[in-house]
Amino acid sequence: MPGAPLPIELQRFEAEIGRHDGACWAFDIARVRPLIASVAAGQGPEGWIEALLSGAIVVEANANAVHLFGSYAGRRRMLGQPMLGFWPREGRPILADLIVAAAASHPRPSTRRLRMKSLVLGEPLFAARMCDHPGLPDIMFLAIVADPVDERSFWSLHVSEARYNNLIHHLPFAFLEVDSRAQADIFDDLRRKGLRSVEAYLDTNPADIIRAREIVRITDVNESAVQLFGARDASELIGPVDPLFAASPETARRVMIHHFEGHRSYSEVIKLRTLDGRLLDVSLSVTYPTRPEQLDITLIMLEDITERLRTEAQLRQLQSDYTRAARISMLGELASSIAHEVNQPLSAILTYAETSLRWLSREDMNLEKVAQLTTRISDSARRAGEIVQRIRGMAARHVPRTVPLDLNEIVDEALHFVRHEIETRSIALTVRLGRELPKICGDRVQLQQVIVNLLINAVQAIQSMGSPSGAIGLATDLDERGAVAFTIRDDGPGVAEADMSRLFQSFFTTKDEGMGIGLAICQSIIVAHGGAIGASSEPDGGARFWFSLPACR
Repeated sequence: MPGAPLPIELQRFEAEIGRHDGACWAFDIARVRPLIASVAAGQGPEGWIEALLSGAIVVEANANAVHLFGSYAGRRRMLGQPMLGFWPREGRPILADLIVAAAASHPRPSTRRLRMKSLVLGEPLFAARMCDHPGLPDIMFLAIVADPVDERSFWSLHVSEARYNNLIHHLPFAFLEVDSRAQADIFDDLRRKGLRSVEAYLDTNPADIIRAREIVRITDVNESAVQLFGARDASELIGPVDPLFAASPETARRVMIHHFEGHRSYSEVIKLRTLDGRLLDVSLSVTYPTRPEQLDITLIMLEDITERLRTEAQLRQLQSDYTRAARISMLGELASSIAHEVNQPLSAILTYAETSLRWLSREDMNLEKVAQLTTRISDSARRAGEIVQRIRGMAARHVPRTVPLDLNEIVDEALHFVRHEIETRSIALTVRLGRELPKICGDRVQLQQVIVNLLINAVQAIQSMGSPSGAIGLATDLDERGAVAFTIRDDGPGVAEADMSRLFQSFFTTKDEGMGIGLAICQSIIVAHGGAIGASSEPDGGARFWFSLPACR
C-alpha cells in the first residue's frame, strides 16, 4: 500500500488540472500492468475491461470523489476496493481506455471530454496520468472536472432510478414509457407559427395524427403491460405507439390536443386490441412531460376494466329487473285505481254509442248531433288508449332513457295512477307546483315510479290510522342549492326515530304485509339521477318525504 507521499501527490495533481473542486482518485495498477501492455499492443483478451477495472485498486479519493461515487460506501470502505465497484456500467469502457492511454503516454496526461448519462455532470472532462513520485511507480491519478447539474451523486441517482424501475415494473397496472419528444418538437414549431389551438388544425390535417402515432415511440414497458397486450416479451411492444390506438383512433387525437394545451394529465376509457386479438375495455391515463421540468418521458397507465364493466352491466340489469318487479307490485296495489281509470272512458264510450244509435233510429235524424257524439266516442277511446299505454309503460321492461323533463308534468302523470285511491278514501289533496322550474334530466318512467310509490305510502300511512279522512300535500320548487325539489307530506303516524336510519334499506318495512323494496328502489333511482332523497317526521304529526334533482345543464 502506498505511503505518506500519496495525499501530497494527489493535491499536486489537483493543482495541475487547475481544479480543487473536481472528483480526484488515486488507484494502484500494479496487478494489471501486463494486461495494460497487451491491450496497448492490440492484443487485449475478451472481457479485458472488467478484468482491468477489477485489478485497479482505489488507494485515495478526495471528498468530491467520495460524494459522487461512494456516498453509500464511505471513504474507508472505498479504499482497497476495485474501481469496478464504483464506476457506472456505461462508463467502464471509457475509464478502461483512459487508463491504457495514460499508462502509454506517461508523463503526459491523457484527457477525454464526453457525456455520461449516469453522471449528474454536464460534459465532464476526464483526465488521467501516472504519478511522478519515484516511490509510487504504479499509482495513477484520475480527475473528473465539470460543473454539477445538481447535488445528487451517481449512487443516489442510481438508487433512485432502481427504486423507480422496481416500483413501475412490479405494479399490477400496465405502464408504458413513451418518448414524445418528436411530437413535442412539432408542437413547438406550430406554436412558433402562431397556432394557438391544435384542435381545428388536426381536423384539417388528419394525416398528422397518423404520423404522430408512428413517430411517438414506446421505449419501455413493465411486466403487466406485456401480459395485458398478450405479448411474448417486452421487445414486442417497443416501437411506435400506434398499436395502442388501433381500436380507438379518436383517442390519439384527444391525447394530442391535451398535450398541446399543456395539460398535466388526461384519462378516458378506450377499446384496446391486444396482440393476440382480444378486444378489451381499458382505462387509459396519460401523464405528460411539462416545462420547466424538460422531461422527455410520457407515462401511460392502462388498467383492464373489461370484467368490471361487464359486472356493472349485469348489476344494472339486475337493478332494472328489481325496479320493474317493484313497479308491477305497485301496479297490483293500484288495481282498483287502474280499473276505475279505464272504466271511465269505456263507460263514456258505451253511453255515447247508445245515444248515437238512438239519434240514428229517429225519422228526423240529426246528423250534427251524431257527429258530436262520434267525436266524443273517439276522444274517450283515445283517452282509454292513453291510460292503457301509461300502464303498459310502467310495467314494461325498458332501457332507461335520460331526456330533459318537466317535473311538474311527471307529478301530474303520477297522480293519474293514484287519484282514485285518494278520492275514495276522502283524503284531501293539495298540489302546489312551482312555476318556471328548470328542466331535469332523467328517465320519465322511473321518476313516475318514485312519485307514485311515495303517494301510495302516504295513502297507506293515513289508512293505517283508521281515520275516515286525511290530508296529503304535494309541492315542487327550487331548493337552496338551485336543485329542483319534490316534497310530499301526510298527516299519518309519521316515522319512528329508531326507524329513520333504516328507512331506505332494502327489505326494511313497518307494514305488516310490506316487502320493504319500495323506498329502497326510490333511493336507487334518485341517486342514479344524481339527486338526493330523505324523510323526516313533522312536529305536528305525519311524515315528510322529499327528493331533489339537479337541473339539466
